[in-house]
Amino acid sequence: MARKYLVETFGCQMNAHDGERIAGLLEADGFQPTGRETDADLIVINTCSVRERAEDKLYTRLGEIRAAGVETGRRPMVAVTGCVAQQEGEKLLKRDPSIDVIVGTQALKQLPGLVHAAEENSVPRVDVRPYDDVSFPMGIAKSSDPSRAWVSIIEGCNEFCSFCVVPYTRGHERMRPVADILAEVRRAADTGRVEIQLLGQIVNHYQAPDDPGCDFAGLLERVSDVEGIRRIRFTSPHPRHATDRLIAAMRDLSKVCKHFHLPIQSGSNAVLKAMRRRYTREEYLQLVARLREEVPGISLSTDMIVGFPGETEGDFEDTMDLVRQAQYSFMYSFKYSPRPNTLAIKRMADDVLESDKTRRIMALQALQARIQLALFQSQVGRVVEVLVESKSRRRDHELAGRTDGWILVNFAGPAEWVGRFMSVRISGAAPNSLRGEVVEGPYAH
Repeated sequence: MARKYLVETFGCQMNAHDGERIAGLLEADGFQPTGRETDADLIVINTCSVRERAEDKLYTRLGEIRAAGVETGRRPMVAVTGCVAQQEGEKLLKRDPSIDVIVGTQALKQLPGLVHAAEENSVPRVDVRPYDDVSFPMGIAKSSDPSRAWVSIIEGCNEFCSFCVVPYTRGHERMRPVADILAEVRRAADTGRVEIQLLGQIVNHYQAPDDPGCDFAGLLERVSDVEGIRRIRFTSPHPRHATDRLIAAMRDLSKVCKHFHLPIQSGSNAVLKAMRRRYTREEYLQLVARLREEVPGISLSTDMIVGFPGETEGDFEDTMDLVRQAQYSFMYSFKYSPRPNTLAIKRMADDVLESDKTRRIMALQALQARIQLALFQSQVGRVVEVLVESKSRRRDHELAGRTDGWILVNFAGPAEWVGRFMSVRISGAAPNSLRGEVVEGPYAH
């Protein structure tokens, strides 16, 4: 009987895509998937370390697995992968010796072999070595999404923002050949995927190693030429690399979705300098204005950190003012927490009171909620194209899908519509989504 595995992923879309690739590697090795912990012979916890809470989830989960093993008398193997594995390495074993395998972000392809070695010798196996070749066999990723495929184009990051752990966990920047990327996109189209999401730590810094003339805008052009692909998204870009060519590609290429995730992190020039972001608030707002002028109807989202070392009340007010001007459709906001190995933890005191961090994040999120609701309400009455993603989480008779601008829309319809494009008239707005009604017939381009 084939052994069964369960992959649990925390964190970003890059981690989620790693989870798909882990699943493919294990199935190629003879494992079968299961959604039940009690049936799993191997549990893989695919971790994130961008925020402290994500690390806490790992240790909580390990404790739950141990407790369940005591209760049932059945102990699955446990592998820890991802950024916390890369960051902590063998130190994880000191905190929890029940772990069988630890695999860093650059060593994921070694997972099946390490599992076998740990089984044979009953000795934990650890591999957090750096690997220059982090490519995977074509088609190895196992995706449950019938309409969307993630395609990694860059691994690692060279920016070294002072708050960010990614360069230390993902390694230096490595670009995939454009030929490999396009082959993966074509395969996704051949398997019925209609939406491609290009992934990279700084996705718009892409420069093809096998074609010096192909930058990120050029890659978007080539992906747009793939028959069967109807939508192209990308994450996460950096404001410094939002070139004229990229803005023109977003304007002119009909398949490129009119949504731009544009992380700012702070609205204060003093804090941006301390973060090593290498742009000013004025330059950023000029970019926002240009995007709105060049790409009508574009939706913008961002990342924001409050309570960074040295942040004053005046700095925070600068952030609030920038949010009012930028008018984001979405925001991912967090309280600063020191991350291992980063420049901030080495050189800066975490000197903002926790009570001030909490007060500021609540004020920022309340402001964003008001802006977001007003933007969503402005959509009422419009007919939009929605790619149906899944059944609604809350209502069995409803479906959920996203607009070109990444806004979630809920509406009534049968499960057979999942994976299709539908014309939906927006009838109402909630704080985080829209409601609508399907218009007769397919969406007209």
